[in-house]
Amino acid sequence: MRYLQLDFIRGVAIVSMVTFHICFDLNNFHFIDIDIYHGEFWRYFRYFILTLFILCVGMALVISRQNSLNLKKTLKRFLLLISLALLVSLASYFTFPKTWIYFGVLHFIAFASVFGLLFIRFIWLNLFLGTAIIALYISGFINMHWLYEVLQTSLNLPKYTEDLVSFTPWFGVLLIGIFIAKKRLYLFPLKENKLTHSLGFLGKHSLLIYILHQPIFFGFTYSADYLLH
Repeated sequence: MRYLQLDFIRGVAIVSMVTFHICFDLNNFHFIDIDIYHGEFWRYFRYFILTLFILCVGMALVISRQNSLNLKKTLKRFLLLISLALLVSLASYFTFPKTWIYFGVLHFIAFASVFGLLFIRFIWLNLFLGTAIIALYISGFINMHWLYEVLQTSLNLPKYTEDLVSFTPWFGVLLIGIFIAKKRLYLFPLKENKLTHSLGFLGKHSLLIYILHQPIFFGFTYSADYLLH
C-alpha cells in the first residue's frame, strides 16, 4: 500500500538531490564557482537529503511488511540495489578514478535494509538506539573511520571518495524511521493539490530518477563544456 505522505517526503528528497547534483556538475565543469566539498551550506544540505531518504527507507521497511516478511521479494530488492550500487561504483570509477564511490547511498541502503529487518519488531528500542547512535557519533565517541582506513589500505580504495555513507550515524537515522512507521507518525495531515501530487509522483519513482538523472545532467554539462571550450 502506498501513502502520499511517504512519497511526498521522497519527492522533496529527490528535488533536493537533483538540485545538489546540478550544482555539483556545474561546479565540476567551472560554470559556477562554489565550495561544494567543504562549504558548510552544502555539507548540511547533503545531510538533509540523506536524512530524508534514509528515514523513508526505515519507514518503508515497516510499511512493506505489515502483513508478513516476503523473503523472495526482499532478496530480489537487495540484489537490485546491489546491482545498481555496483553500477554507480563502476560509472564513478571511469568518471572520477581517484575518488570513485565504493560505499555510497545505494550500497548503504542495500545492506542497512537487510540489517534493519532485525529491528522492525521493536518500537521504542529503535528510537532510543537510533538517537544514541547519532548522539554518540556527533560527540565523537563512535565512528567507523577506522574501518574505512583499514579497507582503504588493504583493498587499495581511494582515500577520498565522492560519496561515503557510513553505518554510523546513518543506521541510527534508519532506526528512527522504523520508529516513526511503527507509531504511524508518517500519517501527518497533507493537503492534496498539484504540488503534493507532483512531488508524490517523483517520490514514487525515486529509484529510477536517482539512477538516471546524474548521467543525463553530467553528460549535458560535459557536452556544453566541450562545445564552449
